[in-house]
Amino acid sequence: MEEGKRQRQVAGAIQEEMNDIFRRLNLAMIDGGMVSISSVKVTPDLLEARIYLSIFQVKDQKAVMKTIEGRAWEIKKELADKMKHQLRRIPVLHFYLDDTLDYVFKMEEIFKKINEEKKNNGEGE
Repeated sequence: MEEGKRQRQVAGAIQEEMNDIFRRLNLAMIDGGMVSISSVKVTPDLLEARIYLSIFQVKDQKAVMKTIEGRAWEIKKELADKMKHQLRRIPVLHFYLDDTLDYVFKMEEIFKKINEEKKNNGEGE
């Protein structure tokens, strides 16, 4: 099912506010690494928001996720203060790890190895 216009608008507004909230609550920089909101998906009834977090250069990503989930109530309260005039009900927030960057880096490494092997095999013949 395709995402509706209102869903996209609400998701975009939540993503903007969440980035600001993460900076204010000092959640954008944890353990010397960076945390950012890569995307937000909202259910058609606008009652749940899935927030995908991109975590960069952090050793223990699970610990960072636990920290964020532990402060979920505080994050939702901040979001409610900012969006109370735009939404009737503030959605329930669910945080997910977006591992797209990790996947991209792994794929780049694989392609580098393949290219190096091709060069080595081509030179050896």
